[in-house]
Amino acid sequence: MPDNLPEALETTRLSMQRFIDTVLVPLDGKLETTTKIPLEIQEQVRQASRAAGFFYRTQPLEFGGNPAGALELTLLREMLAATNTPLASYVFGPGPGLLHAAEGELRSRYLEPLMRGDKTSAFGFTEPDTAPRPTWAVLEGDSLVVTGQKSYVTGGESCDFVCILVNVEQPDGSRAGTAMVVIDRDADGVSIDNAFTSMEGGGHVSMVFQQVRIPVTQVIGKIGEGMPRALGNIGNVRLMVAAQAMGMCLWTLEYVEAHLKSPHRSGAPLGDREGIRLRYADMRIETYVARSALYRTARLVESGENSVNEVIATKVFCTETAGRLIDMAVQLVGGQALVQGHPLEALYRQVRSLRLVEGASDLLRINLVKGRLELQKGRV
Repeated sequence: MPDNLPEALETTRLSMQRFIDTVLVPLDGKLETTTKIPLEIQEQVRQASRAAGFFYRTQPLEFGGNPAGALELTLLREMLAATNTPLASYVFGPGPGLLHAAEGELRSRYLEPLMRGDKTSAFGFTEPDTAPRPTWAVLEGDSLVVTGQKSYVTGGESCDFVCILVNVEQPDGSRAGTAMVVIDRDADGVSIDNAFTSMEGGGHVSMVFQQVRIPVTQVIGKIGEGMPRALGNIGNVRLMVAAQAMGMCLWTLEYVEAHLKSPHRSGAPLGDREGIRLRYADMRIETYVARSALYRTARLVESGENSVNEVIATKVFCTETAGRLIDMAVQLVGGQALVQGHPLEALYRQVRSLRLVEGASDLLRINLVKGRLELQKGRV
């Protein structure tokens, strides 16, 4: 739990609460819609976040940042998600992601513009079920020729470049290992097969690569390091998703509590009914347990220990808890919560996607058990 935080983090928590109360809440009240945020309001949030110091907490020191550890980021992300405002997504500055260790041309052409906000990136990992084989690249001298498809590239329609995982082959067909490569969105041979919006409102594309030739200098790290680099980045996002899920739970508990205390057509508040109290008790119990897992895992990640399996367990448990909790909230509030535009209706759509993003729940369960039975990793 976020109890017994170090004094510095408690100060940070109070500072973020002031930021939420004085910046996000007033600006959120000015929004006419949550689907299209005016650019001037986006910039107001960013400027206020810079002034408060939060904007730099996801950025490296060499770019003027002040990077936060896993525990602090977990705390801040949970607090922001608990506001239930789309403005929360503009608080943190762009992070380096997979390019965190980029050097040379990768650094000057991609990482530095990304950190300045001059370029945007996307991440391509998943292939469609209909793909004949995973995306591959043939090594030809100082170049890689990439062929394949990535099916769920978030932000791929508007990005400047995409980082994708490929299987590298020698010209004779022998395997050279996996690699993360950077490909410009407008490179020859890159096209969008399909652009679509998922139920929570996110924009994605299916991106096709037809013999796209890139220099080997656009490999992130070395050939053979692709999968570990991809999984390392995904692990960070999984902890972020778990914190987001818990923030959703906190907002939902507060909303439901107010609903249960308010006047009801029966003449007595719904909260007076024993059956309703039992359901609400379960919601609080599950949130308490899930938050305990979240903060324990954040502390493990902060310590530098191997915590891949713990992050998997936390992501699965927190997102599934949030799904059950919001589903019950809809049930308790009733038909009005099904109306498009109601905050619970929107949360219901958003939370469902969390059980698929960065690894579907059952796939993560399989990976967790593999990590234990075959690698003796993980703890309880």
